[in-house]
Amino acid sequence: MDHPSPLRTTNHPPELRTVQVTRYVTPLREGGSLPAIAEADDGFLYVLKFRGAGQGVKSLVAELIGGEIARLLGLKIPEIVFAGLDPAFGRSEPDEEIQDLLKASVGLNLGLHYLSGSITYDPAVAPVDALTASRIVWLDGLLMNVDRTARNTNMLFWNKELWLIDHGAALYFHHTWDNWQEQSTRPFSQIKDHVLLPWAAKLEEVDQEFRPLLTPEHIQNIVALLPDEWLVNWPSGQSPNEVRHTYIQFLNTRINQSAIFTNEAQHVRKATI
Repeated sequence: MDHPSPLRTTNHPPELRTVQVTRYVTPLREGGSLPAIAEADDGFLYVLKFRGAGQGVKSLVAELIGGEIARLLGLKIPEIVFAGLDPAFGRSEPDEEIQDLLKASVGLNLGLHYLSGSITYDPAVAPVDALTASRIVWLDGLLMNVDRTARNTNMLFWNKELWLIDHGAALYFHHTWDNWQEQSTRPFSQIKDHVLLPWAAKLEEVDQEFRPLLTPEHIQNIVALLPDEWLVNWPSGQSPNEVRHTYIQFLNTRINQSAIFTNEAQHVRKATI
């Protein structure tokens, strides 16, 4: 059987494949989301992110939106798939914590193509060029991604190329949903901890490159991928379409005001190097 490419390169609007999880392989004891390596009915392995984990579906929403925006911008992201869990799945799992997680995750979860043999990226071993660093810093400023630090780079080196993973901590505005308008125009102060900030010397150039790519149509197409079952019973009481509309408004506002987070990153960088 041929292995599918881990880098999905379809024309937009994007589409995500749906697979059914057939085997829980091993947990990845990293962070609070309790991801795992799992096998699906297409015969391939995925890093599975569970809707029943502590952060709930909002982590999956951030993973999908962040990953697909990064892909649209030309950065390397493992293929993202919807991963279905049957109610009967996991009944034989001896670990009670994992069994509870699987029971709470029946339905659609999210999987990322498993990059077998990849290693955690260490910029001290292989520094990136200024343009690549600036592109990743700009992306994380847009997404307000707090989780690409020296302690946890969330980047992998695979086949001599840099791949981005784990955007589940991005878009943290959605944990305090009511003031999304205010948060959409805030600088991203946590950029000071970004592992690639010292090398990000071309942020203004990247801002000019990336803003025209993130059109309202493309943002709408990406947000439209969010399944209804993730968005029902939203704490705000909004319908799934209303929730999607809020994400679209937040992202479009932030893109239009990109100078705010770009200038913040430049200022912090100049103050620390």
